Amino acid sequence: METMRWLEEGCLELLDQSKLPIEKTYLKCRDHLDVAAAIKRLAVRGAPAIGAAAAYGLVLGTMRLQAHSKEAFVAEVEAIARELAATRPTAVNLRWAMNRLLHKLRTAETKDLRELKTALLAEAKLIYQEDIVNNHKLGEYGQVLIPFGARILTHCNAGALATAGYGTALGVIRAAQEAGKKVSVYADETRPLLQGARLTAWEMLDARIPVTLLTDNMAGYAMACGKIDLVIVGADRIAANGDTANKIGTYGLAVLAWAHHLPFYVAAPLSTIDLGLVTGAEIPIEERESTEVTHFNGHPVAPAGVKAWNPAFDVTPNRLITAIITERGVINQPYLKNLQELMSI
Repeated sequence: METMRWLEEGCLELLDQSKLPIEKTYLKCRDHLDVAAAIKRLAVRGAPAIGAAAAYGLVLGTMRLQAHSKEAFVAEVEAIARELAATRPTAVNLRWAMNRLLHKLRTAETKDLRELKTALLAEAKLIYQEDIVNNHKLGEYGQVLIPFGARILTHCNAGALATAGYGTALGVIRAAQEAGKKVSVYADETRPLLQGARLTAWEMLDARIPVTLLTDNMAGYAMACGKIDLVIVGADRIAANGDTANKIGTYGLAVLAWAHHLPFYVAAPLSTIDLGLVTGAEIPIEERESTEVTHFNGHPVAPAGVKAWNPAFDVTPNRLITAIITERGVINQPYLKNLQELMSI
């Protein structure tokens, strides 16, 4: 499953996730504004995926630049990077990808603009390729935690669609299935945009992994009925102390898992860890249009004029997280110490 693909003609194709599972179509992005718009409207979504897409978007933004010096070129590229980074504030992978490409640009020894553009494209391709490799590594580490026959609850979509390929939380599930563990999945629908119903259920069916769809408010009862063995989710940003921002509704699942004595795992690449923020209280939480709550597919589902609050993410305190799964291994408490040691390797 390709979330995105770079065409050598100088074009990025993005799988339009806003149309799944009804229609599988690709958007052609020919400049950074196309990529920014796709990220903003969730045609491409998931922290690692938007990081990789934005990297390619930055490359597209440089193609028409004709600066007279490296310094002027860098200044113009920095402006494009700021524009892309502003599309979604919570997922740190987006800013991480921009910083990585800007570092590559600033430290390049050449001043030839063609060579600088080539170097940026090579780095964007490397980000894409590394994400797929790292997801497979993460999956291998994580699947060790999954018992045979486990019934796994997940929220939103942290699969191939949310990454360059394979997935984080769903990557662990895929790896467990590939190891012959015969797992099954319960997927929360994930209001208000139904990423669990539209995307996770679609991915699991495509991978021939048994999946059952739940409305968000069924999770607690499913746990009480003994239908869930563990919870595994992705992440959009992890603070230095292990507090984790993920799709709205994740915090409630963590509380429910704690109350029912179930493991609650977070699966995310190192690019999602932000040691610059000490706790989750510092993570900026994106708030989206109220119409995502009051309407569905353009049709009203609430009285006209009613107010709606629509934070896209919440923060799960580190004390509720059993372990954090990364491409370098499984991290346990104390997260503040162990995450810093992990990132220093």
